[in-house]
Amino acid sequence: MISLHTSPVRRRRLGVATAAAGLLATLLMAGPAAATPDPGDRGEARTGVSAAQQAEAKAAIENGEVPGVDEIVHSSNITHLANVPKDALKGLNTDLAFQGKYAFAGNYDGFRIFDISNPSAPKTVSQVLCPGSQNDISVSGNLLFLSTDSSRSDNSCTSTTQPATEKSSWEGMKVFDISDKRNPKYVAAVETACGSHTHTLVPERKNVYVYVSSYSPSATFPDCQPPHDGISVIKVPRNAPEKAAVVNFPVLFPDGGNPGAPDNPGVSRTTGCHDITVLPSKDLAAGACMGDGLLFSIKDPENPKIIDRVQDNVNFAFWHSATFNQTTDKVVFTDELGGGGAATCNEEIGPKRGANGIYDIVGKGDHRKLVFRSYFKIDRPQADTEVCVAHNGSIIPVKGRDLMVQAWYQGGVSVWDFTDSSKPKEIGYFERGPVSTDAVTTAGPWSAYYYNGYIYSNDIAKGFDVLKLDDRRTDPAKRVRLDELNVQTQPDYFDR
Repeated sequence: MISLHTSPVRRRRLGVATAAAGLLATLLMAGPAAATPDPGDRGEARTGVSAAQQAEAKAAIENGEVPGVDEIVHSSNITHLANVPKDALKGLNTDLAFQGKYAFAGNYDGFRIFDISNPSAPKTVSQVLCPGSQNDISVSGNLLFLSTDSSRSDNSCTSTTQPATEKSSWEGMKVFDISDKRNPKYVAAVETACGSHTHTLVPERKNVYVYVSSYSPSATFPDCQPPHDGISVIKVPRNAPEKAAVVNFPVLFPDGGNPGAPDNPGVSRTTGCHDITVLPSKDLAAGACMGDGLLFSIKDPENPKIIDRVQDNVNFAFWHSATFNQTTDKVVFTDELGGGGAATCNEEIGPKRGANGIYDIVGKGDHRKLVFRSYFKIDRPQADTEVCVAHNGSIIPVKGRDLMVQAWYQGGVSVWDFTDSSKPKEIGYFERGPVSTDAVTTAGPWSAYYYNGYIYSNDIAKGFDVLKLDDRRTDPAKRVRLDELNVQTQPDYFDR
């Protein structure tokens, strides 16, 4: 057991974390796991800061403006139930998926499966070593999907890093059979143009469609040639996943998308999508595509159709992810200013950059439009050594309210209300203090999702966290139970 001691916090009315349980891994897989972690894929960022910035960070801690190094603080409506540190997989922790009593956690070196039947004491069921950043993860039935967006020597789990300029290099989607959670088996691989940074499932009874998001082509990359103005669509037969194949590459930006600088300084040029969220019950999807935000129809999953497209060339640098509200009249887009490697939650950056953009969806059918309403950004101060930016989150299912839990890297976990899309507000939080006061370090929650009554967070550096949220505004969500959750495949929580 690992005890996390925390000291009182001298700023605001914060709750203080008590001891948190930690469980070490009990099983290291064979088969696909017969690899060693690959430092070339860990993506760890540690950037030096000036003596003045170091002094400012230390002064902020001494003055109680931010928590101490690794100190845990949280609002009174959140309890920290458990933390499971990294074990065999030493790379950065990434996304999460859920099925029944299991949580599936991505990591740059592979993935880990937890038994969360007792949320206060998660247990490691298996770990699979399969290096290939960033190992974005999702599950459907007996299949697990894993994204590889780093150039590899081949599609095996024993591959090594290899330049993308070499034709033999491989990037794309991997598929595992997880019918036996203690012994996942690697069953299929599909190479995709420019790899797979993230992916989104559109599940059907016989097949699973996979929307593959990737970007940044180059004339020097044989398998990632410009223009890269769309997404790969993979069809995976459930009963024969080895037959998985790309069935389409729909062009989403026939005009080339946002040109970025110099036309739009500080804005990413659109060369593909970063992430897509689908709401299958409504045949609707939202795309976060570098310099553009999209709304599109997925009535025909092999041929998505664009409904509307928006840009924010004032405050958005990189459209990162999207989340619908339950009634499908709003969508939250996130801006990953600094690419997830910079301190952006400070006075210099301000409240409108590196934030969420809240859009109302107005109109009907193919005439719907995205209408901007407001920005939301955590206002809890962060040290200039803390990488902090809007990242992955999910809806908290409460009828009549629009509530969300969201990861902010070292800004921690935020619970916020956007029922009034013009006046969003934070109603709860959990965070750790800086990892360091000497360098800008990539750490903190990559993903924070609500699943069957609890918040689960995959901290890039510290491991798997479980939080309990007790609040009259969110308590009705505890009655909503799901058999499976991939957050980028949003369920209809109330009509199942």
